[in-house]
Amino acid sequence: MYHVKEAFYTLQGEGAQAGRASVFCRFTGCNLWSGREADRASAKCTFCDTDFIGTDGINGGRFATAQALANHIKALWPHKAQHAVPYVVFTGGEPLLQLDTALIAMLHSEGFEVAVETNGTVPAPAGIDWLCVSPKSSNPLVITHGDELKLVFPQADAPPEQFANLAFSHFFLQPMDRSAIAPSSIASDSESTVKAATAYCMANPQWRLSLQTHKIAGFE
Repeated sequence: MYHVKEAFYTLQGEGAQAGRASVFCRFTGCNLWSGREADRASAKCTFCDTDFIGTDGINGGRFATAQALANHIKALWPHKAQHAVPYVVFTGGEPLLQLDTALIAMLHSEGFEVAVETNGTVPAPAGIDWLCVSPKSSNPLVITHGDELKLVFPQADAPPEQFANLAFSHFFLQPMDRSAIAPSSIASDSESTVKAATAYCMANPQWRLSLQTHKIAGFE
């Protein structure tokens, strides 16, 4: 059984694949936070800005088989002609608590490339086409290689230098959006993280700046 919070067609907003047409599939659940505000202060990750509780989001639901969920995702890709390779991004919460080789294989059989955005604390199944790891605080990584490492910045207990020697093809710093997790935060708080991330990337050109273009452009 797969539990999906929401699934929708959009553009990838972040990282190396920014701007690419994608089906986003957000699984419920995470191993670093319950998703309840009452538990945030004691969570292993305290700055998440995502609702991943339940299956009540757009096109959310429970799917008994890999075939059922693959069919659901395929129906959200609107292009019948082969102008582009269909692309699905699994996120969460923590998607690797649910994503498995059966679902990956089923999506491959439907012509999809499969991408994952994970916190890196759960082993990845075989067959993922694009693996993005986003470390969260001091939680130890079990995934230390992949296509993209995207670090929310700044994190006092997860400095970029800690990850610079890992075997990833791309390294991104993404400024923390404090206003998303604390609505009372003033705009200058988030602006300061952008400036800090920009300065770090300029001083350390291994790293590239990743902005959340979906928030800037106003799409999901």
